[in-house]
Amino acid sequence: MDSKKIGFNSRLIHAGMIDDQFGSATVPIYQTSTFKFKNADHGAACFAGESDGYIYTRINNPTINSLEQLVASLEDGYKGIAVSSGMGAVNTIYSALLEQGDHMISTAAVYGPSRVIMEKHYSKYGIESSYIDTGDPAKIREAIRPNTRMLFIETPANPTMDISDLEEVVKIAREHQLITVADNTFCSPYLQKPLDYGFDIVFHSITKFLNGHADIVGGIIVTREKEMYDILRPMMVNLGCNMDPHQAYMVIRGLKTLSLRMERSQENAMKIAHYLENHPKVAWVKYPGLPSHPKYKLAKRQMKGPGAMISFEMKGGISAGKTLMNSVNLCILAVSLGGVETLIQHPASMTHSKINQQARERSGITDGLVRLSVGIEDVEDILSDLEQAFDKV
Repeated sequence: MDSKKIGFNSRLIHAGMIDDQFGSATVPIYQTSTFKFKNADHGAACFAGESDGYIYTRINNPTINSLEQLVASLEDGYKGIAVSSGMGAVNTIYSALLEQGDHMISTAAVYGPSRVIMEKHYSKYGIESSYIDTGDPAKIREAIRPNTRMLFIETPANPTMDISDLEEVVKIAREHQLITVADNTFCSPYLQKPLDYGFDIVFHSITKFLNGHADIVGGIIVTREKEMYDILRPMMVNLGCNMDPHQAYMVIRGLKTLSLRMERSQENAMKIAHYLENHPKVAWVKYPGLPSHPKYKLAKRQMKGPGAMISFEMKGGISAGKTLMNSVNLCILAVSLGGVETLIQHPASMTHSKINQQARERSGITDGLVRLSVGIEDVEDILSDLEQAFDKV
């Protein structure tokens, strides 16, 4: 089946399906480390790249390959590369595409570990990086140096919900022959497709919305063109950060309900965002679905919906935020996001704690910022839980 000829929801169910000898209606789990060759010549042909046969699960596996084809179809990309975690995707991209003396520009409020690994480790090998408001095209242009090689953005940004203009980023990158990479974890391809705007690479922490059930850790990279795929795939194999077959199976199963989960969670998020915006103990709310968001019109243009992530700040600062988070019952105090359950956390002391305070504050990650990942529970129950927690502040 040509998945390009069917709709998004049909792709979720049917794209990437493989035929097995028993006619399984779901993708089988090929839980094996190695694969048997037909004969010595066949083995030699596989290693030479002259045969499509499988060799070793670190290199390729039918179950993992099915997931890669599925997500590539959803992102309108060439091919996917499934990895063991979202940070496996980040490190594969950094390691394959950046060399000593190169410079990378990234979103200031990018996922904490994506910034920390670059500033504390890749910098040791002579790779430079700048973290700016990539939502401002003028600031991107100002940050470009003669050795700049990559624009690495996250939109909406984690956890500030700042939004970058995908079209403008690509325009600037093409003027300067830069590689464009987008972390699309917050949106998933259901809400946003950076490759359709001309980005070279899109990746996800597949742990989040794509899997959606908080029971696996994984990542995936999708490229727009074959040439970029051919650079990244060998790096993943050599780093040894491949996904496990059972992990891939779990994600395939989770993906089947992606659109249903996204619709329900963002419907809940919209109601909760309005509630927070009107609450007397809340200083501000950042949610792309609210007209008060600075990039509300841009979000409506490049995103199918506002998503399920909300950031807000308590008027009482960090102490008020801690009281709120310690008082919830239905909402779960935990890092991560994108599951069926509502999660609440404090970025400054949790996901972004390894970034120094000055850099955090310049990025808009204030000490009082609270991040909410809205799940699919009955919205009245989420609101009731938040209300009783607010009463204790």
